Amino acid sequence: MTVRQALTEDLDAIGEIYAHYVRHSVTTFELDPPDRQAWRARFDAVTGAGLPFLVAELDGAVAGYAYCTPWKPRPAYRGTVENSIYVAPWATRRRVGAKLLDALLVACPEAGVREVIAVIVDSGDPSSVELHRRHGFVEAGRLAKVGIKHGFQLDTMLYQRSIG
Repeated sequence: MTVRQALTEDLDAIGEIYAHYVRHSVTTFELDPPDRQAWRARFDAVTGAGLPFLVAELDGAVAGYAYCTPWKPRPAYRGTVENSIYVAPWATRRRVGAKLLDALLVACPEAGVREVIAVIVDSGDPSSVELHRRHGFVEAGRLAKVGIKHGFQLDTMLYQRSIG
């Protein structure tokens, strides 16, 4: 497995991975998968802000991706980001998420990041919480019933890690 900076050529594979989670899970609160143009805009915003946008490759295919976005737009929040990590369904349980999060946390200080926030939907699946805890994130709070998807009212859990 290799982890590297994402390229625009990866956006179709990234979009396919994310579309799976949009359609078949509550992991994201988006209801419709973004198209390639939306992914290009997201990619340009992340990389234009000097933040990491990474992909993991297994057997020559994109197996997952991770990136950071600014937590809030106000200037006092600069240095605080939210991370996003998604793994292709065929690549789960192969440590792709762990490798991506490792690389993301290494890239964060170079981008001026001091705090990383993970917003995790309480879906009953503990894997994302466990991944973040293993990487030094601690629970910072819960927002109750903030999302409705597939007929479920959903909470989000906030996890946070200081860098440096």
